[in-house]
Amino acid sequence: MTFKAEYIWIDGTEPTAKLRSKTKIMTGSPAGLAELPVWGFDGSSTNQAKGHASDRVLKPVFTCPDPIRGGDDILVLCEVLNTDMTPHESNTRAALAEVYERFAAQEPIFGIEQEYTFFKGSRPLGFPEGGFPAAQGGYYCGVGADEIFGRDVVEAHLENCLAAGLGISGINAEVMPGQWEFQVGPLAPLEVADQLWVARWLLYRTAEDFEVSATLDPKPVKGDWNGAGAHTNFSTKAMREGYAAIITACESLGEGSKPLDHVKNYGAGIDDRLTGLHETAPWNEYSYGVSDRGASVRIPWQVEQDGKGYIEDRRPNANVDPYTVTRLLVDTCCSALEKAGQV
Repeated sequence: MTFKAEYIWIDGTEPTAKLRSKTKIMTGSPAGLAELPVWGFDGSSTNQAKGHASDRVLKPVFTCPDPIRGGDDILVLCEVLNTDMTPHESNTRAALAEVYERFAAQEPIFGIEQEYTFFKGSRPLGFPEGGFPAAQGGYYCGVGADEIFGRDVVEAHLENCLAAGLGISGINAEVMPGQWEFQVGPLAPLEVADQLWVARWLLYRTAEDFEVSATLDPKPVKGDWNGAGAHTNFSTKAMREGYAAIITACESLGEGSKPLDHVKNYGAGIDDRLTGLHETAPWNEYSYGVSDRGASVRIPWQVEQDGKGYIEDRRPNANVDPYTVTRLLVDTCCSALEKAGQV
């Protein structure tokens, strides 16, 4: 008996990494994660090596059923290692694992809202040739063929994610024509980041069958149109139990150099999206507030009312690396909560 294992990894393209994958034919029964072998690839073709020493290693870290091929076939997300088995410099997962291990006792969890935009050729899906559609407003969570474009792809992607066993918690149409969102979580840091990367791969692969492309460009159309973000919802055990920890977390994100430390790692092109318009705060200013979608960090009104819950960092771009955003939030907020004795 044979089955196909699609090995998926994140490459070294800058400023925004791309997903790569290739198929390994395996014999026997579908293997568990521990039984999956490491594999190699040509790093000189993925911006992860020079040609004279091009071998890089794929180490499986997450596996799930392959909903595209079906049957016993599987998807295998991998970390990239050097040939001495150390993490490659493009491997941001390893850094998250170290930080998470330090603060695991605080039980951090995340929900990430992944926005994206469909394109047909050089135009966003739903944009007429040689012009623009009606102004944004009616498209958000809309219904009807005059305002919604790409729902067939979105539904197919949702079904694929569910069949793969990913922690998808919802979908909705977004503010611009052809712009959509899916949410992953709530999950622990490594789980949410691993599953978001696999969900992104499934998005691109699903869209192939409809001859459209999906982009995580944070500002796919210039002008009076919303950008595309990856709003990141975060909490710890203390935040889920009391409001004082919510305020400590919000304050910690605004201390010293923290605002710029985070923003510069929240995705390429962030200054195009975080302008202070279109439900964003300016990239170079930090603020937080209850129910304020124009703030850097929003405290949902229900959280204030309940006196516990989570916060939403609205700054990350759609093209953010989920390993990096979760690492930064855990490191900054959990360190502050520990220092304040709120753990």
